[in-house]
Amino acid sequence: MRALTLAVSSCEETNRRFLQAFEGKPHRNLLIFESPSLLFTLLTAERWDLLKMMTGAGAITVREAAERVEKDIRAVQDDVDALLQAGILQKNDNDEIEFPFDAVHVDFMLKAA
Repeated sequence: MRALTLAVSSCEETNRRFLQAFEGKPHRNLLIFESPSLLFTLLTAERWDLLKMMTGAGAITVREAAERVEKDIRAVQDDVDALLQAGILQKNDNDEIEFPFDAVHVDFMLKAA
């Protein structure tokens, strides 16, 4: 199974992961956010619904995505653009979009201040 991991991580932890990757310990399919608020700014409820629908769906058009989630095509296009920019979705040569993962794993911990 190919999963995308979304993580919230401090600068120090991000640097540690970078150094590990530099030493040959890859962290594939990992997208790191500095805070939970940044994670949830990108991944709104509507975008989660879009990713859920696209998981395992293969390449589809934005219009087809809008029809499947029963949302306005302009709103879905805005969500697709944000997810493309973040590297979560991919666009192919036929101008179709794809979520190339079988699952999403979110990894962060809420601790007392």
